[in-house]
Amino acid sequence: MFLAVYADQAGRIYEHPHLGMLGRSGNAWVEPLPEEMIPLPQGASLVSIPGFLPVGMKSDGSPTVLQTNPYERSSPVQAVAALMPQGFTRTLLPACVSHENAVMPLMGYAAVGFLDNQFWVAAVQSDEHRKWDPQFYNGDDLPQRVNDFVQRFPENRIIRQLAYCSLEYNCFTAQNIFYQRWEGGIPTFNQCNANCIGCISESHVPTDSPQKRLIQSTSVQEVVELGSFHLQHAPEGIISFGQGCEGDPSLNAAQLAPAIEQIRRITAQGTININTNAGYTKGLIQMVDAGLDAIRVTMFSAREAAYQYYHRPKQYTLQDVFHTIDYAKQHGVRVSVNALVFPGFTDRESEITAWMDFVEAHAIDLFQLRNLNMDPDWLLKGLPNEEGLGILTLIAALQENTTGMALGSYTHPVR
Repeated sequence: MFLAVYADQAGRIYEHPHLGMLGRSGNAWVEPLPEEMIPLPQGASLVSIPGFLPVGMKSDGSPTVLQTNPYERSSPVQAVAALMPQGFTRTLLPACVSHENAVMPLMGYAAVGFLDNQFWVAAVQSDEHRKWDPQFYNGDDLPQRVNDFVQRFPENRIIRQLAYCSLEYNCFTAQNIFYQRWEGGIPTFNQCNANCIGCISESHVPTDSPQKRLIQSTSVQEVVELGSFHLQHAPEGIISFGQGCEGDPSLNAAQLAPAIEQIRRITAQGTININTNAGYTKGLIQMVDAGLDAIRVTMFSAREAAYQYYHRPKQYTLQDVFHTIDYAKQHGVRVSVNALVFPGFTDRESEITAWMDFVEAHAIDLFQLRNLNMDPDWLLKGLPNEEGLGILTLIAALQENTTGMALGSYTHPVR
């Protein structure tokens, strides 16, 4: 049995002497299966959840809320979770309850337990981890690299935004521009055609968004200057429009389509990708025709009602998303789905069935399992209550019942 863990008010983390670990799936407390747990991987971190108390399992199998340190009865405790690096998908949320009406920050909290003298986390590895290992980021040389780029491109406002995102938010795709490698973000646009409940740059729940949306506009020349430079110099280079500090970049197609054309006149190297909700079909058609290589479509659900509930689209529907995907596929663009995975929702039978029908109907190339960072009580309160079958069941269904589609966690090079 995995033991429950907790933190004291100083943030020190302990295993409980006798309470078992519970996780959360939807609205249910569940005891994790051994196959749902892995040893805490390199690059993960253990954190306390402010304002939340841990829930553990008594010897009779019933849940109980832990309010004080078992070794110091007068000392209050906090719930503990793991924050996972990219390439890992949560199987269970932390079992905890709000204290004094706290709301969880928009973080990807995963359930944690203790067994055999080590911490375990409710997660599964869903993609190759090497490029996104935290050891390759935030190096001592990063500030100098940022300064060098600012000097190289003194008039480029995108560089200044990326400098801020790299040094203030520790954004990995921003830092990759300065490290001249892999996938680099090119933020250009701050407006969006959706009001997603869990948006990370514009708060729609009673907790602060983890980052601010960019303010300044950019020019075609700035995009071309930085984008072509990265693709020419970065191994396995990707430039991606649509970062966490943006709205939806497809709305900026009037600038991005000619920028893509000009970049491709300069270099045939590397992959040009867009992260988008794919609702603005007209703009994405322009970008596909200009030479876009890959499109990653963010979706909470493949069912209309749940999609509308989470994304709250403005002037588009899920059918528009489908039309965009079909056009991209017909024109040789690789299409990935950025599936916002939430234990106890994404693994419901109705959701799994809808996902399998969707990926087959639209010949999706890659299904990216991405953890949705949101307080479960706020997310689930507007959704019907239905039991989850387990994230491993979701993954097995996608692997066994779809053809020609890969599973992963992030964008891979096309060129």
